[in-house]
Amino acid sequence: MRSVGAAYGLWALCIVGVAGVHRFYLGKWVTGLIWLFTWGLLGIGSLIDLILIPEMVERRNARADGYATW
Repeated sequence: MRSVGAAYGLWALCIVGVAGVHRFYLGKWVTGLIWLFTWGLLGIGSLIDLILIPEMVERRNARADGYATW
């Protein structure tokens, strides 16, 4: 199970230039690489992720429990 707090903690690494680590944590490898190499889509994607992190964690946990996701 993944936690929202840990995801936000990893998101905070974008402040020091390491964007996208929270996406690796949540199993989104492709977008994690995109965020890493583009500095979070020039910061815009990272700001949007502030709102989306709880939903991404919920989806990841549902998938880990074996429930279907959207």
